[in-house]
Amino acid sequence: MTRVEIHDFHRLLVIGVDNVSLAASAKRAGYEVFAVDYFGDQDLKRVCRESLSAIRQSSGKGCGYLSSDFSPEILLQLAKALLKRYEIDAALLSSGLDDSSDILFELNELVPILGNHPSSIHKTRDKTGFFRELDRLGASHPETAVVEDLEEARKESKDIGYPVVVKPSGGFGGAGVRKAEDSQQMKRAFREVSLKDEKVLIQKWISGTHASASLVSSMNSAVTLTLNEQLIGMQELGQREHFGYCGNVVPLSAPKRVTDKCKSVVERIARHFGLIGSNGVDLVISKEGIPYVIEVNPRFQGTMECVEKVLGINIVEAHVKACVQGVLPTMPKKTSVFCARLILFAPQRLLAPELSAFRGIRDIPLPGVILEAAEPLCSLIVEGSNKDCMLQKASEIVESIRNSCNYTTG
Repeated sequence: MTRVEIHDFHRLLVIGVDNVSLAASAKRAGYEVFAVDYFGDQDLKRVCRESLSAIRQSSGKGCGYLSSDFSPEILLQLAKALLKRYEIDAALLSSGLDDSSDILFELNELVPILGNHPSSIHKTRDKTGFFRELDRLGASHPETAVVEDLEEARKESKDIGYPVVVKPSGGFGGAGVRKAEDSQQMKRAFREVSLKDEKVLIQKWISGTHASASLVSSMNSAVTLTLNEQLIGMQELGQREHFGYCGNVVPLSAPKRVTDKCKSVVERIARHFGLIGSNGVDLVISKEGIPYVIEVNPRFQGTMECVEKVLGINIVEAHVKACVQGVLPTMPKKTSVFCARLILFAPQRLLAPELSAFRGIRDIPLPGVILEAAEPLCSLIVEGSNKDCMLQKASEIVESIRNSCNYTTG
């Protein structure tokens, strides 16, 4: 975007599937916030001057299915409607638009994206080019092939060696990802995944810890804020996708030699791709302590509220300073605080309960709306000085929320 000063920003549009933490951070940073999102949760509306959502929640009405009902075009159309009524200075991106270059370019013409330009986002999300660049950097990553038909998938899976991961080339949240131990499982996985995306990734399975890095970068420099443990496929939270994203624990508990390797590789990636502002990198850390790069999320991450609580910083403020002034945040002294975000999914079809009384609840649906089985119910933020005690406390709150639900088959 064109050269501006921080004081030129007053009104910000946050746009993506999941915006509550981003909108709240922007408001705490002193901005007037507008939002375009998918869910239309109650706590998002409370922090925004105005918000438009793909779902219009109404008591007794269903909220549909994220996997089939969401489209990036919906968010663009809602942004256009909002921008007809308000003059907004810049847009901040959350999840959902990473793989939609055409949408991002059009959005950027309507309101400048404060952060990575759509062309930079495309470079990190174009899987063939991205892994080629990782090879140039000497960054470890799972051997990966992009295929479009079953014969290609068979050949590449055999060459890579089982087990493999079969995943759509686009998408978010780990939806539609499958693991295949042999050719028969791969055939079934390919058929399922190819229904979601014409291009399918065949990737070597790396056994290890799912992790992410939250960093802030300017054009020539980057600083890792935190390394985070990813919570993946947790059935106890109602997640039915084996690789479905369920939240994070911040920070990651790992030896210093491992965290140093992670920080080094993600910061090199940020500099290499010229990323600016808040960015995330997903990793799998092998049992040998090697960080394997899975993908870059060139926008705000779902970890942001936990990172803010652990470090005592405002991520939107840090993002704006990095993008506009090229100034990176000063890292605070090491903290012993842990913070976790857990995403709860409806274990079966239910009427959303009144969740506002529960401490630490985010992404709050309107009481009485109908949520289908395995659809997101809410998020829970918990803090503690001891990771195990914190997660035990979270488990108790999750159980209380479940007991408050009114299940329905109607």
